[in-house]
Amino acid sequence: MLKIGDFSKLSRISIRMLRHYDEIGLLKPEKVDVFTGYRYYDESQLLDGERIQVLKNMGFGLSVIREIMENYADPEELKHFLEIKRHEIAEQEQILRRRKHLIDSTMEWLRKDGNIMGYDVSLKILPKRYVASVRQVIPSYEEEGRLWHIMMEETLGRNIRYDSPAYDLAVFYDGEHMEGNVDVEVQRAVTGTYQDTEHVKFKTAPQVQYAGAAFKGQYEKITKVNEAVAKWCADNGYEFDGMGFNIYHVGPKDTQDPEEYVTEVCYPVKKKQ
Repeated sequence: MLKIGDFSKLSRISIRMLRHYDEIGLLKPEKVDVFTGYRYYDESQLLDGERIQVLKNMGFGLSVIREIMENYADPEELKHFLEIKRHEIAEQEQILRRRKHLIDSTMEWLRKDGNIMGYDVSLKILPKRYVASVRQVIPSYEEEGRLWHIMMEETLGRNIRYDSPAYDLAVFYDGEHMEGNVDVEVQRAVTGTYQDTEHVKFKTAPQVQYAGAAFKGQYEKITKVNEAVAKWCADNGYEFDGMGFNIYHVGPKDTQDPEEYVTEVCYPVKKKQ
């Protein structure tokens, strides 16, 4: 039997943590002296201590570790816990990668003196078009791709002829930024006329006057471009006159490298009275 101090040295777990593990039922001593309260551990419990440390280093919380330890002898059960944690880490990795990219792009912006008017805003006309359209309420802005997927699936094999330029765009119908349940429509200009499918509607989209600015790279830059468009409108006597939309001049269908995306942020405008 090992005293708690000796077990602490051998397992490399502090006495404070060993006492805590005892309290929560994660690693209880083999014996507790009823008179002194001293804790004693069996040498075989060193393996349990090592397993707990390994699981902690993997990122498991103590409550989950206790559950894993109860099922450690079952390889399938252990594999199940590890697969869940691996998926969680992969999601966290993506979040951290996006945060790092946002930090990098912000630092690059600051090196350019933080000049939001580095984006060239201009007044343009989006011509009248006949379009294939899919409009749905989706969980978030990041889920826009599912609308394009629906369009591709339901028009596949129908010999749809796309216009040139196709003006791939997304219209955002909510009057504010939404945390969820986003009303979005995607459009692609086509030539000819076609019958609607279950989700794809063919219609004529009207001409629109808009103020827009294009940028290259990932979509995190959209907020800064919005600022540039808003300032341009204020400086030139225009006001917003409809729902904003993005034109994807180069997007996921054209390249797998997000740094090569070319997006134009557009807001319908009219001259102030």
